[in-house]
Amino acid sequence: MKLTDQQWQSRLTDEQFRVMRLKGTEAPYTGTLLHNQAAGTYLCACCHQPLFLSDNKFDSGCGWPSFSASLPEQVKYQKDFSHGMIRIEILCAHCDAHLGHVFEDGPKPTGQRYCVNSVSMVFTDEQLANVVSKDAPTTK
Repeated sequence: MKLTDQQWQSRLTDEQFRVMRLKGTEAPYTGTLLHNQAAGTYLCACCHQPLFLSDNKFDSGCGWPSFSASLPEQVKYQKDFSHGMIRIEILCAHCDAHLGHVFEDGPKPTGQRYCVNSVSMVFTDEQLANVVSKDAPTTK
């Protein structure tokens, strides 16, 4: 899904645009999905493609929602050298939205911790089989 910055700005809140399109980070412990424990699916806030299942969510204590695995082929990875660190950035495989980073300090069996900005996701209590793939509606 390719849109111009102006098109993304018209679809997203200022904070969503800053985090997802400009690769920002929301403040830790402030995200609306951090303590969500409901069963369901986490979708990209830009394009509404499914990214994570609630079955893989855990409390890592890092201040952002954490998952031990993503859905297959829904997340892509790239090296991030910003802020004097070397990290692996995670992006939506469909629209290139910045989601957060993945670290190798998660629980077994994956050993991975996907640290995701709440503002980068929307939650639906529908199970994955019921989630309909579609362009993201206006969220402003």
